[in-house]
Amino acid sequence: MSRVKRSVTSRKKRRATLQRTKGYRGQAHSSYKRAKEALLKADSYAYRDRRNRKRDFRRLWIVRIGAAARQEGMSYSQFMHGLREAGIELDRKVLADIAVRDPQTFRRFAERAREAVAA
Repeated sequence: MSRVKRSVTSRKKRRATLQRTKGYRGQAHSSYKRAKEALLKADSYAYRDRRNRKRDFRRLWIVRIGAAARQEGMSYSQFMHGLREAGIELDRKVLADIAVRDPQTFRRFAERAREAVAA
């Protein structure tokens, strides 16, 4: 078996790691060992928070829709139930955007939801 010299590959790997940790505090941006550990942590946080972001946005949309529904005299659950009964299939992202940007349209949705629940 022939011998493999790894200096070029190792240096390239280390340089890439230190490049990715630019701006980190302390030795985490200059010492390869600390930078590698910091990157492991950072990558695991990034992975976790990509999933949490979806959770956070859904919560934000629900809060916005709930606040707009309260102004129309309905609870969030009554409003969503009414929309489902009325056959209006809009997701929470779009409804929250409408609630913030176009209160008139949201008011019409609330009226349709109220009618559907009453019927």
